[in-house]
Amino acid sequence: MNPGFGLSTLRGWWQKLVAPLDGPLLGITALLVLLAFGIMVSASPERINAQLLNMAVAIGVMRVVAQVPPQRLMHLAVPIYLLGLLLLVGVALFGDISKGARRWLNLGFMRIQPSELMKIAMPLLLAWFFQQREAMPRLRDYAIAALLLLLPVGLIARQPDLGTAILVLAAGFYVIFFAGLSWKIIIGMAVAAIAAAPLAWNLLHDYQRHRILTLLDPEKDPLGKGFHIIQSTIAIGSGGIFGKGWKSGTQAQLEFIPERHTDFIFAVYSEEFGLFGNLILLVLYALLIGRGLMIAANAATLFSRLLAGAVTMIFFTYAFVNMGMVSGILPVVGVPLPLVSYGGTALVTLFIGIGILMSIHGNRMLVQK
Repeated sequence: MNPGFGLSTLRGWWQKLVAPLDGPLLGITALLVLLAFGIMVSASPERINAQLLNMAVAIGVMRVVAQVPPQRLMHLAVPIYLLGLLLLVGVALFGDISKGARRWLNLGFMRIQPSELMKIAMPLLLAWFFQQREAMPRLRDYAIAALLLLLPVGLIARQPDLGTAILVLAAGFYVIFFAGLSWKIIIGMAVAAIAAAPLAWNLLHDYQRHRILTLLDPEKDPLGKGFHIIQSTIAIGSGGIFGKGWKSGTQAQLEFIPERHTDFIFAVYSEEFGLFGNLILLVLYALLIGRGLMIAANAATLFSRLLAGAVTMIFFTYAFVNMGMVSGILPVVGVPLPLVSYGGTALVTLFIGIGILMSIHGNRMLVQK
């Protein structure tokens, strides 16, 4: 076999494989994935094989999505949103109940969680909506967009699934904000939300109220509802500046940290790598968000700019909420650390977002007709 021919063939295959992918975004994502597997070996080594499978599926989905042009994504926005709403209604009527929540829909051959679909469907739809009103969105347009957003958020919150509802709400709000929503309206909405807080408190489920009260005083029930926050904050604090070392965190290795491979994996990481390791993780997330916003700024159409901006800020929301709840400054709402926590559904959703960013970057010079 001709060595030169083999090398050139492999080079050609590699170029075809990565051609539509954005190099900087791919590199940052790869570093986060490597970090994730490193901490997963410490937090839950028995789940490594399953996470490898999850990662392979997620990367494959990302590669497919990266090849779909933004114009095609725009045409799919309404059907995907309507499908998501239909599935959410199906969950409300026929969904399986697990641990007091109705979040899954059994299709016979598989169980799905439709609320995950809305994390992508919502920004897609609202970006399409404002693309149709590119000239000058009016107040009525923002009101319609808000209704389109609140409908699935209400269905998800009713399941109840507050964490996913917050993420879907944030994803939609980012689109509305980037579309030019006035700061006066935003401030007015914030004031109205504060004024409505007592009413909202009465609408919360008991377990949600308990989580908020536990945040304010976790020592009130240290072996029950406050156990998660107390143990995670102990782990973070005991990590110090440089941490206790890989696989040497006592809180994690002695299994004091609950859900240490999913929602609370940041506590494991903090204990083992300390403040220095946390800064590295924050830098990687900052680079990921910065690259995404750069892709949004250079996008060819309003639809692409709004979609890229919202998808990018979803990563910020994931990271902010997860780190906040693990650190004891936000209530525990069940949001994973993006690209690091164990799981399949959330990982695929996030990699779809990365694929969308790569698609928008690859088509940045194209003008929609």
